[in-house]
Amino acid sequence: MKITNGKILIFFGIIHPLLGISPFAFGKQFAVFADKFFFKISEGLLEFPLLNGEMNYENFAAFWFFYYGLLLIPLGILVNYVEKTSGQIPKNFIWAYLIIVLVGVFMIPFSGMTFLMLPHAVYMLIQRNRNSKVSV
Repeated sequence: MKITNGKILIFFGIIHPLLGISPFAFGKQFAVFADKFFFKISEGLLEFPLLNGEMNYENFAAFWFFYYGLLLIPLGILVNYVEKTSGQIPKNFIWAYLIIVLVGVFMIPFSGMTFLMLPHAVYMLIQRNRNSKVSV
């Protein structure tokens, strides 16, 4: 089985929610979510500070940490499909992915964005440039 960039994104997408629900990350928040059967884990706009609400930042972070991983899975499936059918990922996609990762690195420097996704994005760009030179 050949490891492709799409499979790497799928792997990140599976590991992210698993880490999120673990006791090492947001296990406590997910236990509370489970008590509510994962229904209405937030007050939504009523928590918005502009509307004089008070946001529960731990629940907010737990949800988005989990959900970001789920969003990576279909993205990885799409990238895997593109790699299999056309042989390479479009350069515009790689640049957009790199910019999104760089924003994440800037905002949360000590995270998987810095240590896993940034090297992956740079690798994708180098791989694309190398493949472009070979096919010319």
